[in-house]
Amino acid sequence: MTQRKLTVGTFTPSILIHMARESKGFERAGLDVHESLVASSPAQFQSLERGELDVVFTSPDNVLAYQYLSKNPLGRLIPLRILGALDRGVGLSLTLGPQLNDVEQVRGKIVGVDVPQSGFAFVAYELLARCGLEPTSYELQALGSTPQRATALVESRCAATVLNAGNELRARGLGCTSVSEVGELGPYIGTVIAALPSSDSETKDLRQRFCDVILETARDILAGARMSEVVDAAIYLLDLDESQAREHHACLSESPSGLIDDGVVDVTALATLIDLRRKYMPTPELDVILESIDDILIGSARP
Repeated sequence: MTQRKLTVGTFTPSILIHMARESKGFERAGLDVHESLVASSPAQFQSLERGELDVVFTSPDNVLAYQYLSKNPLGRLIPLRILGALDRGVGLSLTLGPQLNDVEQVRGKIVGVDVPQSGFAFVAYELLARCGLEPTSYELQALGSTPQRATALVESRCAATVLNAGNELRARGLGCTSVSEVGELGPYIGTVIAALPSSDSETKDLRQRFCDVILETARDILAGARMSEVVDAAIYLLDLDESQAREHHACLSESPSGLIDDGVVDVTALATLIDLRRKYMPTPELDVILESIDDILIGSARP
């Protein structure tokens, strides 16, 4: 089978992509998959818009922002489609820097975010608020993607941030402390596969084959069939020690914030994202999203 190139934009190196490549799942599907790490969510969507990326692993909040909200970080709307849901946050948690053990110590200090109006930023605001710190109680600083924020936290360039996908484990191993998790906020989706809309049948088929391989890999992990491979991949890709890598496997396969086996988007989880935006960046544009959500979902969604 002829191998078709597909470039995927991610924030943190993807264990799903790595394992699908190692098992030759992509090869069997006729895919030559390249992973491109992006520095921030605006950079990711600029690259997608320019055609430098074919699909992205991203927060569904980013998709909603660029599809519907005029005050997104790029200041323009980008038509988008969600091809499938991947996980429920993978350990997404509010994490404090070294020498800090109480959220009150963040008061007056820097909280690191990707960009201030991004989905993970709203999670940070709400988790901090539930611990008694409103957004006026600290200084925001845009520090880019999750791995970049983890490094900034370890180096005490910020006092707190939200981390996931193994970055929270690496930070904790270097003296940081996770104090609360995204599951406290209700149903949540952390990562989706997204792309620009296309009417080209070959492009649609290429994307579908990619999604099928990724979801098959997720189901393997959830079934516990490839634990040693996940552990090895986490050590190699995420710079975790073996104990942390095993904890990451448990997070992917057993935790409520872990992988999604069928790719179906839970609309109640999207409502959680919309409610966070409505609280911290209200706009009437939010009111129409759920009514028109079928326009951007490829496949079915749970009510």
